[in-house]
Amino acid sequence: MIVKNPNFEISAVSEKQYPKTNLPEIVLVGKSNVGKSSFINTMVNRKNLARTSSEPGKTRQINFYNIDNNFYFVDLPGFGFSKMSKEEQVRVGEFIEHYLSTRNQIALIIFLIDIRHSPTENDVMMYNYIINTGFPCIVLANKADKLAPSKVDTAVKNLQNELNPLKDFKFLPFSSEKKTYTEAVWKEIENKFA
Repeated sequence: MIVKNPNFEISAVSEKQYPKTNLPEIVLVGKSNVGKSSFINTMVNRKNLARTSSEPGKTRQINFYNIDNNFYFVDLPGFGFSKMSKEEQVRVGEFIEHYLSTRNQIALIIFLIDIRHSPTENDVMMYNYIINTGFPCIVLANKADKLAPSKVDTAVKNLQNELNPLKDFKFLPFSSEKKTYTEAVWKEIENKFA
């Protein structure tokens, strides 16, 4: 897919701030520092559309990115980052849950996990939550550039065996450094709108 005019539209913490459109929304979930912002920048071929940070846990609002008025990438705050106060973790958790449980425009969830590590307890909790929502989902094993190319497929299969033994979700490798994986992800996204 060729993206011509992606735009950051709004950061929201409540329903009244969400975009007032019926465009489908592709929701990005994953722990802090797993690379959701870099994923957006890579997919739309822009360097700084989504702000990236060396300090995990910076995204504390729901960020909506309008992709050519065709759909939104929706970046949810990362989970599992301990520097956020307990009160803030609760507040952020509540507005994430409200968004996921009430937003009719959600067309797909993209769940990013780190290809180098077994799923964390938080990853498993989020995976189970996604299953319970009933939304279509693909799982991206991110940071594939950190492994030797010959080990990527095996690492992806191992993660799927751990997290999704039923194999009813598609697992794909991804890397913001190596853009060779973007085509397969766009194909999955386009399949959801076909």
